[in-house]
This record gives sequence, structure tokens and C-alpha cells, in this order.
Amino acid sequence: MIGILAVWVETFLAGLLAGPGALVSRPAALATIPRPDHTVVVIMENHSYSSVIGNGSAPYINSLRTEGASFTNSHGVGHPSEPNYLALFEGATENLTDDSCPHTYSAANLGSELLASGQSFVGYSESMPSDGYTGCTSGRYARKHNPWVNYRNVPASSNRTFDAFPSDFDALPTVSYVAPNLCNDMHDCSVATGDAWLRSRMDPYVQWAKTHNSLFVLTFDESDTSTNQVPTIFVGPMVQAGDYGERVDHYRTLRTLEEMYGVPATGISASSEPIASAWQSAPPADTPTPTPTGIGVQETPTPIPRAPVIRLQRPPVHGPTPLPGP
Repeated sequence: MIGILAVWVETFLAGLLAGPGALVSRPAALATIPRPDHTVVVIMENHSYSSVIGNGSAPYINSLRTEGASFTNSHGVGHPSEPNYLALFEGATENLTDDSCPHTYSAANLGSELLASGQSFVGYSESMPSDGYTGCTSGRYARKHNPWVNYRNVPASSNRTFDAFPSDFDALPTVSYVAPNLCNDMHDCSVATGDAWLRSRMDPYVQWAKTHNSLFVLTFDESDTSTNQVPTIFVGPMVQAGDYGERVDHYRTLRTLEEMYGVPATGISASSEPIASAWQSAPPADTPTPTPTGIGVQETPTPIPRAPVIRLQRPPVHGPTPLPGP
């Protein structure tokens, strides 16, 4: 523990000497993956990092960026949409190169591994006509954005409509995936529409999570640019707020969830590193004993501060870019 304390102090002092905005990493020895009581992952559609972050039409998402960990080098794994959803759920794309439907798979995935370990998983799809629905489309619902329905090892009881998303958040499963409909996920409608939906439908959970050891993850399946750079934001009491420039993709996000809940890594995520940079670190347990400074007076020891977090310069504001095709 003394060694960890020394590294902590050394890193903190380096940050002070370097000054504000310096690029300083926290000690690797203190980077641990937390275990939230609940995690909710929301997947939005077809927008690049620059068309959302800094966009005045997305005030809510940008407020999440300010209070959470924003990954400024986060990417989809391909095009079009459906392979990205598979990557985020199974850790593989099943060699899919289109948005075709239906498909049936048997590979291990986050849902099957959580259930096998005695934990719980539910996917909630907005505008899906009924729980357990297996059709390809219905109104603004599209099965291509609902990966969990494709797997034999995920029961129909884990395939729920968004109407079933509980208002009592204590009743949430261990991990929930949420797929808004084709308008509210920004696929067919504007950035402002999707942002307003997130504020209205997800913010109650985000606020509750802050005092209930729970996590909110917001990401996008793919971008409308050649770089496939997308917004990805983590918000919760265990998150160290800041902008993080390490490269992140759907496999690393999945690997982080698997690490959180102690389930086997699946597919390509097994060879991906979990995200360990964005979490709060508690000070060492063996803090110094107060030292007398005068007769009958003791000075309270000052807690050791956390080392500075990497913060990148905010990008300029950009307007929304045109949406790609289906």
C-alpha cells in the first residue's frame, strides 16, 4: 500500500507542476473496473461525434458529456447498422455486411452470459408491438436494431417493449440495452428530436443512478462519416468526468461490461482491453495519523486528491450533418 501511495502522490505532484490542462495519466495500479448495481446502455443512430458534441441542437447530450466521461476517439466497427449492434452485444459481427432480417445465432453474448451467471439482462425496444416479438419491422420498430432477439440462448422474456422499462429503477435488470425507435434514435428524425427523447425518457434514470451506484452508457451504432467516429459517454457516480482520447470501439465497450459483471468475454471482445481510465479511484485506506500541532490541538489530515484527468480542448460547434441511408 505504501508503494501505491507513493505512486499516487508522485502523479498528483506531477499534475500540479505541469499546470492546468496538462496531459497526466492516473496510476495504473489504481485503475479498477467498478461493479454498478445497474447499467443501462442506450444506442442511438448514424451520427458522428462532431455532429452531436458541441451541437446546440443536443443540449442534453452535451450536458451528459460535461458531467460524465466522454470518449473523443470512439468508433463503430463497420457499416451499415446491424453489424455494429451485433458487435456491441456478441463481440462479433457474424460476417454480416447488411441490415438483412431475420437471423438466428447461437454464439455466447452478453445477455446469455449474464443469465448463465445468475444475473439478469433485458433489451427494451421502443415501438416493438409486443414482448417477444420476432418480426422484422413494425411501424418505427426495426429488428436490425434489436440484436438480442437473434440469439437462441437469450429467452423471449428478455425481449421487451420499451413500455416495460420500469419506473421503479430498483426493478431494472443487471444490464439493460435500450433501442429507441427509428425517429427517436435520430435515424429518421433530427438530432434535436433524439436529444429531447433522451432527456424525457432517460434522465430520470440518470439522476437516480447518481445516488444508487448505477451507470448510464450512451453510444451510437455508426457515424455518417468515413472515420466512423461516434459519441460515447459514461455517466454515473463511479465515473471520473472528463474527455478521454484513447481509442474505443464497440468491442471495448462490451468488454468493459463483461469485466464489470465478471462474465466471460465473448468474440473479439475477449482480445480487447476493458476501459479502465474513466473510473473514480478511492484514496488509500491507510491515511496518515493526525499529528499534534499544539497543546490539546490536532490537525485533521488533508485527503489525498485524485490525480488530474486528461481533458482535451472542446471541438467547435458544428451543425448536424445529413443522415446516411438505411
